[in-house]
Amino acid sequence: MRGRRDMRIGFIGLGSQGAPMARRIVDAGYGTTLWARRSATLAPFADTPAKTAGSPAELAAASDVVCLCVVDDADVEQLTTGPDGVLAGMRPGGVLVVHSTVHPETCRRLAEQARGRRVSVLDAPVSGGGRAAAEGTLLVMAGGDPQVFAYCRPLFATYGDPVVHLGPTGAGQLAKLLNNVLFTAQLGLAAEALDLGGRLGLDAAGLGRVLPRGSAASFALERLTDAGGALERIAAHAGGLLAKDVRLFTDIVESAAPGAHGRHPDTVRQAARAALDAMGR
Repeated sequence: MRGRRDMRIGFIGLGSQGAPMARRIVDAGYGTTLWARRSATLAPFADTPAKTAGSPAELAAASDVVCLCVVDDADVEQLTTGPDGVLAGMRPGGVLVVHSTVHPETCRRLAEQARGRRVSVLDAPVSGGGRAAAEGTLLVMAGGDPQVFAYCRPLFATYGDPVVHLGPTGAGQLAKLLNNVLFTAQLGLAAEALDLGGRLGLDAAGLGRVLPRGSAASFALERLTDAGGALERIAAHAGGLLAKDVRLFTDIVESAAPGAHGRHPDTVRQAARAALDAMGR
């Protein structure tokens, strides 16, 4: 495996997070091929050396590593399978990287399909949003073969810091779902605390300045105070994705063998569910 700037990269999923990731790959000097359902999402790359492909399969045929940064499991499966899918075009020795947040079993099934074509799969969901992607500070949580991860790590480092390998296929997804479930639960707790402070007569604006600076500080609290203490504003922006991830995590917990999880995962999950209910999700 080569693993430096002679790697050819394919990227699918040029949304608010994927587009700056792809831009950093191009700017780092990797030969890059892009594909998108809508030509408008390719327009910002017209002034770059990046090439475009006519289908996911064509993109894969021109790439050593293909990165997917799409919304959900259905998108991942649709883009990877079928006669025009990524797997149809990938050559033996290629690597498919799933940056989307999906069910771990989706990645495991995909890895099994890819194995027959001598293609490797890494699940590597990311956290941080578009600004972190543009700054190269996304958190990258990876699962899969350690040697394949080492091969791809220089690529991940163009947009991620830290970049962490967590275990076999599906491990990155489990870590990302735990992250998002905990974040959702913390949003709910932060909203309750701010509401309680108001009912006790504290100045809301002052409380919003104090708590994020004290030992109660958290990313969720900061986001909530930035939104004026209203869960509804966060729900409008990210409620759908958080609800999806809580559902995925719930499915994993409920499908686990009896005794595989104790009280604490259920406590976090229930708090996250309560927060989503407060958001109307």
